[in-house]
Amino acid sequence: MALIVQKFGGSSVANPQRIKEVAQRVARVRKAGHQVVVVVSALGDTTDELLQLAAEVSGNPSDREMDMLLATGEQVSSALLAMAIHGLKLKAISFTGAQVGIVTDRSHTEAKIRKVSAQKIKQALSRGNTVIVAGFQGITEDGEITTLGRGGSDLTAVALAKALDARICEIYTDVEGVYTADPRVVPNARKLPAISYDEMLEMASLGAQVMQARSMEMAKKHEVRLHIRSSFSRRTGTIISKEVKAMEDVVVSGVTVQKDEAKVTICDVPDRPGIAATIFTRISDSRVNVDMIVQNVSRTGYTDVSFTVARPDLKRVLRAARRVASEVKAGRVTHDDGVAKVSVVGLGMRSHSGIAAKMFQAMAKESINIEMISTSEIKISCVIRKDQAVRAVKAIHDAFGLDKLGVKPITEKAAKRK
Repeated sequence: MALIVQKFGGSSVANPQRIKEVAQRVARVRKAGHQVVVVVSALGDTTDELLQLAAEVSGNPSDREMDMLLATGEQVSSALLAMAIHGLKLKAISFTGAQVGIVTDRSHTEAKIRKVSAQKIKQALSRGNTVIVAGFQGITEDGEITTLGRGGSDLTAVALAKALDARICEIYTDVEGVYTADPRVVPNARKLPAISYDEMLEMASLGAQVMQARSMEMAKKHEVRLHIRSSFSRRTGTIISKEVKAMEDVVVSGVTVQKDEAKVTICDVPDRPGIAATIFTRISDSRVNVDMIVQNVSRTGYTDVSFTVARPDLKRVLRAARRVASEVKAGRVTHDDGVAKVSVVGLGMRSHSGIAAKMFQAMAKESINIEMISTSEIKISCVIRKDQAVRAVKAIHDAFGLDKLGVKPITEKAAKRK
């Protein structure tokens, strides 16, 4: 008998019928003799609806009250799933994140998990229950409800899998696994049968929406084996685990795109030691994560510094950038929210040359200009115009022959035969 953690996203529990289907899937695993802990997200678009409600009653709601509001969405779906499992004549019990001892810091709306006490879950499992936990939420040491940021139910599932020493953590979503590119953008994208923690972490941070990046960091740190699967089929998905030698034979595993980007430039920055430290300390103080940074070569004692941020953070970062520009006696601050970031990711990049050249050539053939470039050991990212992003992804995907990797997508006709 194994202990399995299953996480179901919002689309998987979007309505009563889908909740019943999830209950049946859980029941099959239980009847096979396994213990099951289920983590659920809020139903469908519930979180967005709650955000809209908050906006209608307050122009500037506090982070604490937002956590109080948003945490209710997952409580609804966890209770409803428990009821659906009861309807199948099986024992089940639902808990909030606080009830199962998910203790976080005090960073409302983006809390970090400090510890997990799995004692209450273990007791419920020992009494023959399927345990359903409301994802995305926790509690501080002094009893304040917190939430874990967008996609936080993934983090809840990984944290519980680690605390419970689960055999595997299954992440159920509306896609059948991890693909070489977003199938909605690249129709001939292939599903990968396996991918490493490092590759998935890069892809998650670069726009692949299958897993929350923070949950991947935790999975990698604690070597929690993950299986990304579809809620709407029984087919095997993508296994995410520690890299093996065979993974390095694939030079590039995937292409990602982020359209929700903005570029900020501080012009005429004095070129002297300590200025960059001052600028990015002030930006950090505004709780904004900076991504790519480019500093032009100084020719007259001044330089331009450009960096990218997520577009929702643009207003906040512009305020901080203008303040620090005045502080260091720099020039004007400009911004551009018409950019996107395309990236290639692959373990094989460690031992194969020419990856950057092939990527740049693919975009050059499409007359796509590159505005910024950043690299890591297994990633190359380029900032380009947003209206060219789809064309760039398709060109890069074709250039690396990614349509020949992984598992061929199942056509609608073939799916009906199944």
